[in-house]
Amino acid sequence: QVQLVESGGGSVQPGGSLRLSCVSSVNTYNRGCMGWFRQAPGKGREGVAGICSDGSTSYVDSVKGRFTISQDNAKNTLYLQMSSLKPEDTATYYCAARDGYADSRSRLIPQIYNAWGQGTQVTVSS
Repeated sequence: QVQLVESGGGSVQPGGSLRLSCVSSVNTYNRGCMGWFRQAPGKGREGVAGICSDGSTSYVDSVKGRFTISQDNAKNTLYLQMSSLKPEDTATYYCAARDGYADSRSRLIPQIYNAWGQGTQVTVSS
């Protein structure tokens, strides 16, 4: 069973930046796909960004140009660099992993992932 542990959340003013990290208990090299998801109070879980073993990435439209997903296979770590943060980015952010490739659209669907971290809170407020 894969264990995923997120860190890096916090409170930031609008326009600020944060970098989230997700350490995996297993080697991320050549793993199917990993992704970042978020859930705001009273809302469903939303796919934010995904990356697969071929290095291809996908983003939800609302974060394109502001967020960057990456992974360091030597450290078994997934990252989400977030900049130009907005109040609507406030949510609990989760990382997830799955075996097997997923196309650019599918990798943003939470239901296809079978391993999840515990989440880290991001609050954007002035």
